[in-house]
Amino acid sequence: MIRLTNLADYAVVVMTAAAKARDPRLAAGSVAAATGLPAPTVAKLMGCLARAGLLTSTRGVAGGFRLARDAGEITLVDIVEAIDGPIALTACGHEASSECAIEGACAVKPHIGIVTRTVREALKAVTLAQLAGSAALEFEEA
Repeated sequence: MIRLTNLADYAVVVMTAAAKARDPRLAAGSVAAATGLPAPTVAKLMGCLARAGLLTSTRGVAGGFRLARDAGEITLVDIVEAIDGPIALTACGHEASSECAIEGACAVKPHIGIVTRTVREALKAVTLAQLAGSAALEFEEA
């Protein structure tokens, strides 16, 4: 089974909530309340997503987090890679991987890159706007 880490999954939830928010300025506490995710986890994720350039943050009374660009320009692969790093189905499927113990006898390694690129392209084809749909969320003040 191919599976996202919990943090990458939660990051998708956080970004979807940000895309659906009526007010573009978001506090981690209000996102946590709206999504049911733990506030410390949301705060950590929003910081990571900001460092990756997917959210911007502003300090002060009118501050908060907001999407760094339009939801239609942010893809699922952007979000996942911001949290988990480059997509790789196996250790040898990543270009910067270390050597594998069975590398010399492995018949799959020459092909795993194709599989990894295909999965990455599939995730790249899904935008945050598609994930968010059309219904907007109201957030309570934190």
